[in-house]
Amino acid sequence: MKRGGLFALALCSLVARPASGQRPLKVYISADMEGITGVASADQLSPSGFEYQQAREWMTNEVLAAMQGAREAGATEFVISDSHGNGESLLIDKFPTDVPVRIVRSFPRPLGMMEGIDSSFAAVIFVGYHASTSSMTGVRAHTQSSALLTRIALNGASMSEAGINAAIAAQYGVPVVMITGDDAIVEETKRRLGPIEGVAVKQAIGFHSAATLTPAAAQTLIRQQAKAALERRGQMKPYVVARPITLEVSFKNYRPVELLGYLPGVERIESHTVRFVARDMREVSKFLEFVTSYEPTLTP
Repeated sequence: MKRGGLFALALCSLVARPASGQRPLKVYISADMEGITGVASADQLSPSGFEYQQAREWMTNEVLAAMQGAREAGATEFVISDSHGNGESLLIDKFPTDVPVRIVRSFPRPLGMMEGIDSSFAAVIFVGYHASTSSMTGVRAHTQSSALLTRIALNGASMSEAGINAAIAAQYGVPVVMITGDDAIVEETKRRLGPIEGVAVKQAIGFHSAATLTPAAAQTLIRQQAKAALERRGQMKPYVVARPITLEVSFKNYRPVELLGYLPGVERIESHTVRFVARDMREVSKFLEFVTSYEPTLTP
C-alpha cells in the first residue's frame, strides 16, 4: 500500500472512533426508600413489612428511570449508592450491562450515603429522599436516624440528608442536579440548593400517609426530569459549606450525649446536643457514621 493510502486509512480510523477519546460523563445516584412512590409506612420500609419486596422493585425501577434519562443526556458511567436501611434494598440484577455501573451496598461507610463520590463525577441525583427531622409535613421525616436523632445542623443550619449529602458532593466540586421524593423534601431542597430539577412522586398528608402517583407515572417523570437535569448541569452549583464546619447533633436520649462529651474535640453544649468542629465534610460524615452505628458489642 502507498504512503498516501496508509495516511488516509489512519485518518479514517481516527474519525471513526471519536468517542474513545472523550472523557466519560459520570453520574452518581444516591437512593433512599422513604421518598419512593407508594411508600408511606413500615409496611413498605422494613423486611418484615408485607409490601417491602414491592417497594424494593419500585425503588429499583425509579433508579433505573433516572439512569435512563441521564443516559439520554449523554451519561456514560454510573455509581449507585444503595442507602436505605441496611444498604441492601436495590435489586442489583436488574441493572443494565451495556454501561459501566457500580453499586455501593451495606454499612458503615466513611461517606455514608455518598460513598464513592469523587471529583470525576459530573452530577449527583438523589432518588427516593425524604424530609428532615424538623419538617412538620414530610412522609417519614427524619435525618440520619429516626430512632436516635432529633436534629443535625451544619454551621447552625438544620439539615436534611439531602443537604448533608449535597455538601459532601460539593467538597469534590460536584453539583446535585435533581431530587425525587415527596413534595416536602423537593421544596426543602430547592430552597437550599437552588433551581435543581425535582420530581414530587407523592404529596405528604402526614408522617405515615401520602397521596401518591402510580409507579409507572413516577418513573416516566423521573426519566424525563433526569434527562433535563443532566442537560442543565452547567447551570447547577455545588452546595459549598464554609470550613471549618461546626456540626451539632441532637439526640433523643441523654446517655449517648454524656458519653460523647468524654471524647476530645466533642463538646456537650446542651442536655441532648453535642458539637464537633470538623475540617471538612469527610470528617463530618465519619463522625455521623460513628455516632449512629457504634456499639461496644459489635462483632466480628
